[in-house]
Amino acid sequence: MGSGLSTHADFFKTAYGIAKPIRYGTAEDNYVGTCFETDDVPKFMSAIALPETAEAMEGDGLLRETVKVFVLDKELSV
Repeated sequence: MGSGLSTHADFFKTAYGIAKPIRYGTAEDNYVGTCFETDDVPKFMSAIALPETAEAMEGDGLLRETVKVFVLDKELSV
């Protein structure tokens, strides 16, 4: 993964409606996992389709067709 992800903070705040830290990690075979917390899921999902998102992904070396989005809507208390 390129270093570009960390340069997109303003874009994530405005287009994605993200106001909390974005957690991410990498693994072998070029896998990246991220966790975005937003109060506006429809806004976030719309932003995924923006040309600017495609440009950011390309700049980070991501293939758009390999991105999978999961909305985490359940919680387990331990």
